[in-house]
Amino acid sequence: MVTTQPDHTGELIPRPERTPAALRAALAVVAPERLSEMDASQRAAVTEAIEQSGISPLRMFLIEWAAVIEIERFPDTARELRRAEYLAQIAEDPEESRRYVRTAGDIIRAAHKAVGG
Repeated sequence: MVTTQPDHTGELIPRPERTPAALRAALAVVAPERLSEMDASQRAAVTEAIEQSGISPLRMFLIEWAAVIEIERFPDTARELRRAEYLAQIAEDPEESRRYVRTAGDIIRAAHKAVGG
């Protein structure tokens, strides 16, 4: 069964506020190995925002990391996403690969929807 909408059973932490500090603190709990990736993404968003003289890159940064954390807050969902991504890469049959890509996409879209992105 594909879980596209995480239920609130099994959540590791409550959904954090969508601020850089709150998202970073949440990521430190649910996926600390991704902190350097988040930091690099934030630096890139700040640089892009300065170059564009706009805040859209910062908004996109917050939405993207809120969605990552939304997935990681639910270990079963995170595991299902990693499994689908892996199986999409190794599938020998193109249709099978597409099925796994759709599964991964469904999980990611549901996370974005859940965080209002």
